[in-house]
Amino acid sequence: MTKKEIASYIDHTILAPDAGVKEVLSVCNEAKKYGFASVCVNPVNVPVAACELNDSPVKVCTVVGFPLGATTTEVKIAEAVNAIENGASEIDMVINIGAAKEGRISAVSSDIIGVVEACRKAGNKAKRKIIVKVILETCLLDDSTIKDCCLCAKKAGADFVKTSTGFATLKSGDGRLLPNGASEHHVKLMRETVGPDMGVKASGGIRSAKMVMAMIEAGANRIGTSSGVRVLENWEE
Repeated sequence: MTKKEIASYIDHTILAPDAGVKEVLSVCNEAKKYGFASVCVNPVNVPVAACELNDSPVKVCTVVGFPLGATTTEVKIAEAVNAIENGASEIDMVINIGAAKEGRISAVSSDIIGVVEACRKAGNKAKRKIIVKVILETCLLDDSTIKDCCLCAKKAGADFVKTSTGFATLKSGDGRLLPNGASEHHVKLMRETVGPDMGVKASGGIRSAKMVMAMIEAGANRIGTSSGVRVLENWEE
């Protein structure tokens, strides 16, 4: 794959809580330079990114219910609609992870449906196509639950399922931090579950060209990473 092709997979991400306007503008300029699919920012930075990317094909992506997924559906809806009004075209929402772990799949489903439907209405009002991605936080879920959540997202009409926030804290019995991002296993599982027509986004801990290629080969067609520039600079066509 060429660098241009790989760039089109990447959501160039800056979600650090201390990210300021200067950093967001820098990431936007990198995205325009390299041709990334989107810039993914926290909701407070959507207006800045939207202004900077206004005359660019690079989309503005933001996160909703991030990173815990533990706000109510009504709050997620309000956050998503506000982001769309401010210029976002892609919404990455975090599911109700606690409900998923407890097997309350109907609660997971209604949460996703509420946000997806609100995004469609807000997109129609803004006369802009809105892409909705559903973050599962796969490191906290077993395979069966991941499959159930993927099917919820698909039934709700979401455009993508996404592996991770990159902010989950997962520890072993002795207190060691464990991997909390995307894995090839989970990407394959998600692709097998949703089929060929729905998007799968791998995110969390993807920092090298080798890892990007592994995720694409596993079935991802979007990559969330803050290391997009490094990936392209080390890409061998």
